[in-house]
Amino acid sequence: MTSPRNYQTEAVVIKKTKLGEADSILTLYTPRLGKIQGFAKSLRKPKSKMAGHLELLTHTMVVFARGRNLDAITGSQTITSFLPLKTNLELASRALYATELVDQFTPGHVENHPLFLLLLETLGHLSQASDSEIALRHFELHLLNEVGYRPQLQHCLSCRTTLDPVVNSFSPSAGGTLCPDCSHAQSLTQPLSVNALKVLRLLQDSDYTTVSRLRITPELSGELEGVTRTYLRYLLEREVKSVAWLDTLKGPR
Repeated sequence: MTSPRNYQTEAVVIKKTKLGEADSILTLYTPRLGKIQGFAKSLRKPKSKMAGHLELLTHTMVVFARGRNLDAITGSQTITSFLPLKTNLELASRALYATELVDQFTPGHVENHPLFLLLLETLGHLSQASDSEIALRHFELHLLNEVGYRPQLQHCLSCRTTLDPVVNSFSPSAGGTLCPDCSHAQSLTQPLSVNALKVLRLLQDSDYTTVSRLRITPELSGELEGVTRTYLRYLLEREVKSVAWLDTLKGPR
């Protein structure tokens, strides 16, 4: 049975690529189709009726017409605009960092409904959060859960013993924590303070409502960011492109 020529799906616009003088190719993350792309004709023309509904970081309903190589976007309607992310460069940098991670960690056309919900919820949290750093750390750890790279934070990955409340280590290549005795045998480990391990465990195993109550020092925030960034960079085998812009726009801690 042939599929209908036209179909629609809700989606978050996670990437836009210019094509020719006025066309665009959009990368969209959807609840049931996973990551897909669509061709938007004349999207960059001033009179485009769809442009406002297909901005980056927009939750939108998109209508497609099936094409031979790439499906064409024929209609769209905004569901949630996340306006604060469009009017605040610092918030925008955090949101684009989150969408880049989704793009980099997901193959095309593979459904991951929990990840779609996580992305949607995180864009909402970033639009409202008083501490967007916590929102990002929560997103990173739960993204890792959903894509199969959950770091082990409960015991030493080498000797399997329960970690004592001392300075342990995090090893990206091992995929989690090592006790002081075992960390010497691993290269490229980084120290993990008692408080950092506690917070990482809480972020990993709790919903956002719980972790949003956390109040952490700038020093601890920097340590958490360092651990997650190092692990993400190891997994992707490259730096996340939006990190440089995020750091440039980051306000004082």
